[in-house]
Amino acid sequence: MMAVQQKALGHVRYVLKDGLKFLPLYGWYFSQHGGIYVKRSAKFNESWMKNKLRSQMKAETPMYLVIFPEGTRYNPDIPKVIADSQAFSMKEGLPVLKHVLTPRIKATHVAIETMQDYLDAVYDVTVAYENTTTQTGQRKEAPSMTEFLCKECPRIHINVERIDIKDIPKEQSFMRRWLHERFEVKDRLLTEFYEATEPENLNKFPGEGHVAKLSLKKTVPPLFILAGVTAGMLCTETGRKVYMNTWIYGTLIGCLWVSIKA
Repeated sequence: MMAVQQKALGHVRYVLKDGLKFLPLYGWYFSQHGGIYVKRSAKFNESWMKNKLRSQMKAETPMYLVIFPEGTRYNPDIPKVIADSQAFSMKEGLPVLKHVLTPRIKATHVAIETMQDYLDAVYDVTVAYENTTTQTGQRKEAPSMTEFLCKECPRIHINVERIDIKDIPKEQSFMRRWLHERFEVKDRLLTEFYEATEPENLNKFPGEGHVAKLSLKKTVPPLFILAGVTAGMLCTETGRKVYMNTWIYGTLIGCLWVSIKA
């Protein structure tokens, strides 16, 4: 949604967990589009990620590189993940976070170290959802796309802070401390958003915001094109065979291709 506002949707690249490369068709697409699959903890392949980033830089590809340092979603319905994250913070002597998970530094450090002369800034993005707390104030799982489109979550709030690349520590231990401090800021923002004692501050980020709407001319044409092509294929026996074979064989070939390239 943010990339569309900046007319940069085609320039978004993601750092993704390794298992997503086996998603039917999409796993192959993300890889070809510059996505970077990484394994967690000891299996993290630093040199492979650097090479992938350098190939993007060599091609002079303009991009937003999106990293989720937590490594997985914050989900109140899976308390063990949250408890393990908080235990890790305590073990490392770091402040314990309530509304976000403890960030991991490896992918972030590799990306900034490799691309420090290519990037202008890091954008710290914090996302919060209205109507996602119980009557007792406990957070619920973030809404699905269907729930959002059905207005069960009326608004998504996005807080963005721009950090100049020269203001980020280069040495890994200092960057790790910096990254955790950024997540402490996120935690305070989300605590105020979900737990504000004053009703006028509930479900709001501090400061002045603006409503970012997507115009129909940006959303309706792609919808009709996709629906038209899909419906056209499914209306004939030959089209249905092509559709199914594309998914089946495209998925198999894509998984094989991504596995070899990795």
